[in-house]
Amino acid sequence: MAILVTPDTKVMCQGFTGRAATFHCARMLSYGTKLVAGVVPGKGGRSHLDLPVFDTVAAAKEATGAAASLIFVPPEHAAAAMIEGIEAELDLLVCVTERIPVLDMVRVRQALNGSKTRLIGPNSQGILAPGIGQLGVMSTVDARPGRIGIASRSASLTSEVVLQTTTAGLGQSTTVGVGGDPVHGLSLSAAVELFLDDPATDGIIVIGEIGGNEEEEVAALLQTRQAAKPIVALVAGRHAPPERRMGHAGALTTGGRGSAAHKIAALETAGVIVARDASRVGQTMREALAR
Repeated sequence: MAILVTPDTKVMCQGFTGRAATFHCARMLSYGTKLVAGVVPGKGGRSHLDLPVFDTVAAAKEATGAAASLIFVPPEHAAAAMIEGIEAELDLLVCVTERIPVLDMVRVRQALNGSKTRLIGPNSQGILAPGIGQLGVMSTVDARPGRIGIASRSASLTSEVVLQTTTAGLGQSTTVGVGGDPVHGLSLSAAVELFLDDPATDGIIVIGEIGGNEEEEVAALLQTRQAAKPIVALVAGRHAPPERRMGHAGALTTGGRGSAAHKIAALETAGVIVARDASRVGQTMREALAR
């Protein structure tokens, strides 16, 4: 079994009829994800990809029983889409939208407080549970069912590590992209905690990068609870110049804070095995499991 999604998870898509949503929702359907509806205000009553379209999240939930939503909504409207999903009491939101204004995300975080909804993203490549379901834009080509959980801040490195764990004969239980924006939903440490509690996960890979303090939060978590599973981490940006943004808004070191060196030191102190080379993450995990 995977974390966050199951074979029975019913999914709707907000922004369903857009070009990007159409492409990726068709991929999700072909992968076996239980996509049951779309939501586009003003287009309710139509069909798209042979699925019904509704005007609101609440109407789609009532008609189909969907408990999760994939959000392909432009940045200026994405916060309202997420808040609509929260107010409809969905269990899970996965937002792939990039460049959402930070103040909009502050409003979303406020709406999440005290709610039953778990948000993945924004600026997330989504969730992939091989053989179970795909919510987002991750490639499924190299993914195979297995027992390694991957929690990542980097989309490109996620694809590389998925390939490596498959090549190493390990496969993946679930891969989760927490999102690259500075303000987002599920944190890296919360994803690690879900994997620690998941009986179908034997090892955990954390893919971090410069900026923010999420890797330090993972280290703090592991200082408070004993990890019975090996944890391997990769921290990208060891050679990035200070004060320069690397890739996206969340990957930025300022005033000496958020550096790769500090993150690596914190993780190693907490007992995490840090892979120094991006090409050896899968092999490092295989060796850790053997020990």
